[in-house]
Amino acid sequence: MIGTAGADKELRWYAMRDLSRRHSKGPAYKTLAAMGMEIFTPMTRRVVVEGGRRTSREEPFMSDLLFVHDRRPQLDEVVEKIENLQYRYACGGYCKPMVVPDGDMERFMRAVRSTVMPRYYRPEEITPAMCGKQVRIVGGSLDGYEGHLLSVRGLRRRRLMVTLPNFLVAAVEVDPELMEFLE
Repeated sequence: MIGTAGADKELRWYAMRDLSRRHSKGPAYKTLAAMGMEIFTPMTRRVVVEGGRRTSREEPFMSDLLFVHDRRPQLDEVVEKIENLQYRYACGGYCKPMVVPDGDMERFMRAVRSTVMPRYYRPEEITPAMCGKQVRIVGGSLDGYEGHLLSVRGLRRRRLMVTLPNFLVAAVEVDPELMEFLE
């Protein structure tokens, strides 16, 4: 128990739930960003109808998922103030919030930001048939990344699958000239 008290004072990426409605004017990710907190929400483009007109806008891929980089005591205070914000808890642990390792989160965010339109998938949506050849990226913004190519019928561009364990898989566009096939 002594080690856990010190661990709560470190900066960590906490997985959070936003219980506000999908079309809410003040979702938690906007509120936290306005407070100056470092957050990450996987965003995607969607066509929506507003006032009878179809418009394209960025919305969260999963309306209730966001990641916050902060210390536990400060985040506890924010969760108490914002009624539609909760921690995501790990299965089998009593009140143990889900934490994403810094390296995994930084790797995922860097990959997502390297492409214009990443495609997101939930882990349960990925089938063995979707996992193509294993590659390593040599050069460019994703230098050193390894993973499987997304194999989907009709897909014209090469996409590398980058995983955020237990949460999401992002398929990001890669230049075929930078790929080195493994195996």
